[in-house]
Amino acid sequence: MRKITVLSMITLDGVLQGPGGPKEDTSGGFKYGGWTVSYGDELFGKIMAEELKPAEYLLGRETFEIFESYWPQHADFWPGINDGAKYVLSQTREKSDWKNTNFLKTPADIEKLKKSEGADIQVWGSSKLIQLLLKHDLVDELRLKIYPVVLGEGKKLFGNGAIPAAFTLTESHITSKGVIIANYKRAGEVITGDVGA
Repeated sequence: MRKITVLSMITLDGVLQGPGGPKEDTSGGFKYGGWTVSYGDELFGKIMAEELKPAEYLLGRETFEIFESYWPQHADFWPGINDGAKYVLSQTREKSDWKNTNFLKTPADIEKLKKSEGADIQVWGSSKLIQLLLKHDLVDELRLKIYPVVLGEGKKLFGNGAIPAAFTLTESHITSKGVIIANYKRAGEVITGDVGA
């Protein structure tokens, strides 16, 4: 069985939209694209280099179309994205000229993919897809980069409808610019109780 890992750059208020540049994703009138740019440092670069190693990818249609128009011409920065298998959840797309692209229609297709043999799968961007995965308890690991900024608007990582789930912190770092890098793996059910009892 494959592991599904969500890798996300988020603000303190959970926004993941348009981290890389002003034109990356302006949907909904979003005007803060590129909000991560001033927070890079050596530690962050080292961690990102590790995460950009070849993998297989699960993407929502909107993120896929952003990637499809950009990454084939920028393989020098992220070589693995062009060669790795890309699985795209879409009701409207069925083919692409970007090599190694496969289209899925339903959460059941994702479950089938997860149960198949092969490399672990990374999810980048794709807020609606991530929320769907959390709703169906299909996320094995969260790799979050939490930036010290609040935007007040934009697509969010978490929405209503996620299956209640506990996670365990497996690794964490704080960069010189105040970005919290925290990796969590799925760890069973939520435990409740009375504080002080």
